[in-house]
Amino acid sequence: MVDHGYESGRLNLPFVGHCTFGKQPVCLDWDAIDADVAVLGIPFDMGTQYRAGARFGPRAIREASTLFSFGHAGAYDHEDDMVYLPSDRVRIVDVGDADIIHTNTEKSLDNAEFAVRKILAAGALPVSLGGDHAVHIPCIKAFGDQAPVHIIHIDAHLDFVDERHGVRYGHGNPLRRASELEHVTGFTQLGIRNVSSSNRDDYEAARRAGSDILSVRKVRELGAQGVLDRVPDGVRYYCTIDIDGFDPSIAPGTGTPSHGGFLYYEVLEILQGLTEKGEVVGIDLVEVAPDYDRSGTTAFLAAQLLLNFLGYIFAARGKAGGGRNEVC
Repeated sequence: MVDHGYESGRLNLPFVGHCTFGKQPVCLDWDAIDADVAVLGIPFDMGTQYRAGARFGPRAIREASTLFSFGHAGAYDHEDDMVYLPSDRVRIVDVGDADIIHTNTEKSLDNAEFAVRKILAAGALPVSLGGDHAVHIPCIKAFGDQAPVHIIHIDAHLDFVDERHGVRYGHGNPLRRASELEHVTGFTQLGIRNVSSSNRDDYEAARRAGSDILSVRKVRELGAQGVLDRVPDGVRYYCTIDIDGFDPSIAPGTGTPSHGGFLYYEVLEILQGLTEKGEVVGIDLVEVAPDYDRSGTTAFLAAQLLLNFLGYIFAARGKAGGGRNEVC
């Protein structure tokens, strides 16, 4: 009989212990990161134009992620007959938070960029928890000395504003700032919809920068494979996920909810397919604002999506178990 470790060690239920991401080990010495994945909080929400509160997103996502920390041998998916994120093959650490300086946007974002650069220098995959969408700016800047990336952007809003009343680093600007970076080769923007997203000039600027913009309705018309067929093959992907890309019926805890959004599997199937087309090298997930999330639904969605996505990423890298035919 194979000992899977179910009866050894502590039971360590979700409500026991410290709320690290997935109950994974802490590494607060950023010069000593030794892991495949490093999870970073960026609790910044000074870029919001409406309801603040996403500064508490990293804490909420971490707490929600403890629900998915059961098991010592990875997470078995019966549909794929695969064991994802086996602990002996995929090492995840929680590196804490970037330091946020209240009222000082530039210093706060610089601190976030510094943290992501430390993760990259260690050879780990950075997973950044926002915070509002302005935190994507330092996350993608940190890849400046890396090979080029194509950005996969899931959101209700285009986020391609150049400057408004002198503001260049708010949560409406991140994809425009990314378009100015030499290491960003193009964009696939999914879920963009309805009023309040942006003006015609911003859409034209996005398309000039190499963006393929698909609404929720267009994504549903194409299907997951049809969307994936439009994404460049064999390149490095950076994924930035705004939780308001999902419908507020399943993700109410966000500052700018927009009806008509995605459901869970619509996004998950695209992300899983993406890992089979090229290498995912970075992720940020933003705009979870728990004060508007009475049952915790939004934070659970964010945590579940990230953990499944990480499972797919490392399965594509050969770091998964083969279900009944392989013991992990």
